Amino acid sequence: MRWLPVLFVAGLLALEPVTPVDWPVSFVLIALPLVAAFAHGPLVVGGTTVFAILFLGVLAGTPCCAGRSVGYLWDRHYVAAYVCTALVGALGAVLAAHRTRRERTLADVRFVADIAQRVLLRPVPHRVGDLVMESLYLSAAAEARIGGDLYEAVPTAHGVRLIIGDVRGKGLLAVETAASLLGAFREAAHDEPDLAALAARLETSMTRRARQLGGSETEERFVTAVFAEIPPGGGVVRVVNCGHPPPMLVRPGEVRELDSGRSAPPLNLGVLLGEPYHVDTYPFGPGDLILLYTDGVTEARDASGAFYPLMARLRAWDTLPPHDLLERLHQDLLEYASDRPQDDTAALAVCRTATRPAAG
Repeated sequence: MRWLPVLFVAGLLALEPVTPVDWPVSFVLIALPLVAAFAHGPLVVGGTTVFAILFLGVLAGTPCCAGRSVGYLWDRHYVAAYVCTALVGALGAVLAAHRTRRERTLADVRFVADIAQRVLLRPVPHRVGDLVMESLYLSAAAEARIGGDLYEAVPTAHGVRLIIGDVRGKGLLAVETAASLLGAFREAAHDEPDLAALAARLETSMTRRARQLGGSETEERFVTAVFAEIPPGGGVVRVVNCGHPPPMLVRPGEVRELDSGRSAPPLNLGVLLGEPYHVDTYPFGPGDLILLYTDGVTEARDASGAFYPLMARLRAWDTLPPHDLLERLHQDLLEYASDRPQDDTAALAVCRTATRPAAG
């Protein structure tokens, strides 16, 4: 875009010598200031306007360009072109100033969004004991880099505790709800000795938060979530599912959903649960990888409307470490959805290595 004015003038110079004298294409120079306003500031647009007026005069009175005599320089049509170019240049300078101001505002908003995302979705610990962890977040809107998807990994005395969730709805209310839930999880993960009790405490926190917000949609402000706990050296992973897509267990030659069919309702809908949260326990040995994700992964669609085949993809990537797997998933999702994801996407991959890292 910054070279567009130069290309514009080059194209005009190529056409001017081959056009009849009675049909000078040099008049299109009137638009040159607006062309410059697309990518340059008001000072450059002002300089481009002066250049366009002078260049119009050169083309009007230069026999070598189109066989015109010097008398055309002050022909009424060219004088009108000079005046129109000056007016368009003034308009272009105003538009360029407005565009520049908007770009600076957008840059500030994106900077604030980046800072907010770093606070809301902090980088997970890369390595805790014999566990290697990586995270992925994709926003459906390029201008809004944070949304209602959330994740966290907290090392505690009970093991590494994980959460991934999806807040119903969009906008600032969803971001605020996600921040409130993550804050409660980061605190309660250290205090609650049992994973079911942790889920119940988060349910209580979300219900209290929804009532504080008030309104007629209190019961509709819910969060689907998966809680997972990997105790140190235990060889298992414990899972509590609250209405969320089940995690995937990936090991060489095997990919399966960790779904017992006893999922609890989403958080803030716990009144629908007639019994305590159920904890499912699965083997999780050296070389195993667990993938937690939001529905932005499985509900991504291609041009024909087909959903993203996550399990088939994971079977092809069953030997990849967490970082490489999420990188491959990232690129594959963008290609599958033609770089237009329909929903926010979050994913958390945790792998148990064969040996514990050496101290120091």
